[in-house]
Amino acid sequence: MSINNQPYQAFANLLEELRDYTITAELDAPELQQRIISLRKFYQQQILTLAPEDTESQKLGRISSYQTEISKQLRLLEMDMMFLQGARQATTAQTRLQAISDRLNILMQYCHAILKM
Repeated sequence: MSINNQPYQAFANLLEELRDYTITAELDAPELQQRIISLRKFYQQQILTLAPEDTESQKLGRISSYQTEISKQLRLLEMDMMFLQGARQATTAQTRLQAISDRLNILMQYCHAILKM
């Protein structure tokens, strides 16, 4: 009884790459926005379309709960990106960037929790 871990592992890797990108000194907001959009598309196409394997119903329920939270966090990540783009001062932009990084960490925690099942 298992889930297909490959897409979740790829998603975790994308999250980590994106988080690392937010830490770089030369951040490009349009590039960051494009990466966030690509991340959401990957999630929708590669993970939400996964057919459950012979996984017990309790585990499926937990996975479904995590997927709901991941979807919510991805929407909030896009909102954080809009706020970052609207930031006019460097300190505000840095605060927004930290919020994006924190949200990516939350997403990675959810993804790792699924991988550990």
